[in-house]
Amino acid sequence: MSIHTPARPAAPSRRGLLLAVILVAQLMLVLDATIVNVALPAIEVALGFSTSSLSWVISAYALAFGGLLLLGARAGDLLGRRRTFLGGIAVFTAASMAGGLATSATALLAARAAQGAGAAFAAPAALALLSTLFPEGRERMRAIGYYTAVSIGGSAVGLVAGGILTQWASWRWVMFVNAPVGLALLVAAAVVLPASARTRGHFDLAGAVTSTLGMASLVYGLIETGASGWTSPITVAALVAGAALLAAFALVEARAASPITPLRLFRDRNRAISYVARLLMVAAMFGLFFFLTQFLQGELGFSPLSTGLAFLPLTACLFLSSQASARLAERVPPRLLLVAGFTLSSAGLLWISQLSLSSGYPSVFGPLMLVGLGNGLAFVPLTALALSGVAPVDAGAASGLVNVTQQIGAALGLALLVTVFDATTRTADGTTHEAFVAGIDRSFTVAAVLLVTTMLIAAIGLRPARSTRPANDIDLELELEIAAVVETGA
Repeated sequence: MSIHTPARPAAPSRRGLLLAVILVAQLMLVLDATIVNVALPAIEVALGFSTSSLSWVISAYALAFGGLLLLGARAGDLLGRRRTFLGGIAVFTAASMAGGLATSATALLAARAAQGAGAAFAAPAALALLSTLFPEGRERMRAIGYYTAVSIGGSAVGLVAGGILTQWASWRWVMFVNAPVGLALLVAAAVVLPASARTRGHFDLAGAVTSTLGMASLVYGLIETGASGWTSPITVAALVAGAALLAAFALVEARAASPITPLRLFRDRNRAISYVARLLMVAAMFGLFFFLTQFLQGELGFSPLSTGLAFLPLTACLFLSSQASARLAERVPPRLLLVAGFTLSSAGLLWISQLSLSSGYPSVFGPLMLVGLGNGLAFVPLTALALSGVAPVDAGAASGLVNVTQQIGAALGLALLVTVFDATTRTADGTTHEAFVAGIDRSFTVAAVLLVTTMLIAAIGLRPARSTRPANDIDLELELEIAAVVETGA
């Protein structure tokens, strides 16, 4: 049996500093998934990438991040979340410097993979720290509200920052910018974050191997669908291998004494539904940035900087809506907030699916506002449901699953929507530009269907919360506290 001394909530006077450290770290990690997008043409020329290999500047980060997330999440429980957080930020910062100094395509891809590895350890540790240092109730909901705004808005901020740095400085600064932020975070975290207890138990080597290889294979297969299609032998082999390895991982976890992902996390119905809903929601939304960026630059003639700034309405609405959601969550059931949020976002996607060659930015502005409002309403209760009632011993694993569902959702959504886009453009009549617009319109329509499905799952599947903490989780934490007291002789 593993023993864990539950972390006590932080003193109110320190919570502001703690939250600032966690939010800056999350912003840096999320922002890096999109900040390089606008710089890709400059990177292609500078380092001699081929058109087909350029996508791996994005995919190398996603593959390492997604593949190592479950391992990184459990490492926080076993080694201490503060230590894991600091280690992940250190690796990410060093890799960012290496990427900025890269003189070849291979060196940059290696740096991007190292960034993803660092993020896989830092991101779940940050969310686990938030869930253990802020008590359930008003304080945690507000912290989750800010965390949600940063997590989702960071993607849009990345586009703006990437446009500014690429246009006014150099593509290398989309990597270098992480160095001073990372160093400042390491100093601040070392001073502010309290030492966290470690779970004592055997490291689940079989679970680590099967989860890492299974996640990496699954993400790789989904990435490959964009380039090779769903029927490509490489795609099929990667997806089948990923599914088989993850099935083996589930069998290993059912028998492991100290599992990387305790299966008891899925016993709570609302928590399990929150994971599914997050995956589908991210899958529906991820194509918005991908296709809309191309529409703004290719069809409306926006510059890289203007393209990033065009997403600011979404970021502003998201921030305001997530803060309102955090306050409403004290009085409104999560199911109602989720249904309202998914409905608004679905309406935004249906609206933007009506784009044409004559559309201007006003046709984009309104939908972005609806999507921002809807996402802000929905993501706060989704995160709260995923963390509510989780015993401290499982906080890292639960936080890892939040990040895993987002990574798989992003890869799955892009693969699905690119497939829809390709199928539409091949059969569309008219010019290349008309076919392109028809393809993105169809992709946005499919994304809206995914969100409507997510809304129905939440409306039908979620149960009213009887208590903020399930009885089995309370019993587990009490057992762990007693064990810790017996061992220390306190």
